[in-house]
Amino acid sequence: MALPFLTADVPGSGGVFKASPEDFEVEELPAYLPNGLPDGEHGYLWVEKRGRSTPEVAKLIARHVGLTDRDVSWAGLKDKQAVTRQWLSLPFKALAKLEGFSVPGVTVLETSRHRNKLKSGHLKGNRFMLTVRGVRDVGAAKASFEQLVAKGVPNAFGDQRFGARGDNAERGRAILLAGGRHRDRFERKLFLSAYQSALFNRVLGLRLERGLFSRVLAGDVLQKHESGGSFWCDDVAIDQPRADAFEVSPTGPMFGPEMRAPKDEAQALEAEVLSADGVTLETFKAGGDETKGTRRLLRVQLGEPSFAHDGDVVRLVFSLPAGSYATVVLRELLKPVDDAALPTVE
Repeated sequence: MALPFLTADVPGSGGVFKASPEDFEVEELPAYLPNGLPDGEHGYLWVEKRGRSTPEVAKLIARHVGLTDRDVSWAGLKDKQAVTRQWLSLPFKALAKLEGFSVPGVTVLETSRHRNKLKSGHLKGNRFMLTVRGVRDVGAAKASFEQLVAKGVPNAFGDQRFGARGDNAERGRAILLAGGRHRDRFERKLFLSAYQSALFNRVLGLRLERGLFSRVLAGDVLQKHESGGSFWCDDVAIDQPRADAFEVSPTGPMFGPEMRAPKDEAQALEAEVLSADGVTLETFKAGGDETKGTRRLLRVQLGEPSFAHDGDVVRLVFSLPAGSYATVVLRELLKPVDDAALPTVE
């Protein structure tokens, strides 16, 4: 199902995104900064790149300092067709060999050191600076953006999650129904994750469609934004004001046997989605470790948002937690007829 718009009462602004890499800037918000202490065994590089992927930059650095590709690590992948800044790590002793490193589209802005190797997921979020050109209705764009600031952003998975042909989720469902068997381990993980993501989007879509996006339901698994702790909603009258203040938010399912299941009204809504697809929670046991299950916030806040325009050029600045898609923000403003026309920005 196509995800309903949270800002459906505002017309689409129109516009073109990503006319050039400079229209899309992303700055990593790390989970922690390197401490620079002299006993740090790992060197950290604050790198700016243009027109290059994160693995490509890591490989270029590894070759220059005489390391293997696996010796250079990062917290998160950044888009190739963009201007991005992020931390990379490598053994500290190799930092001295960086002298003379010069590659078009790559600039090392800062170096430091730390005791821990940077690993995937060591990431708080990303700060986005997006430029949309040719906007027909700047007022509509601003009105939609202000609603997202006030209500939060639907934490949907972008189209990239579902593959170039858009069939990764259905292939994941087929694997589960076949007992979990698939010839390729990488594909198996990819397809199963896509299926979980598609079902999450369907639950989110139902809540948007029924006006339940910001509403707390009896039995919801709520998550605290500050600590990440979760709990069941036993009293809507108590928890709804906390949600209104953005202290907590409802979560949606990444279905699996180890997922914390909701109760009551919230459980009934999620069961409706499973039933419509002809699967049950038991079905996900066939995915083994790949489909243990977890919860994901149904909405996220825009951090430090700003909206500016010059004629028909709109500039948006905001941050999102790791794993959330800036595409959703653009989609709410532009309201394209075909979501595939939007690039997936995470």
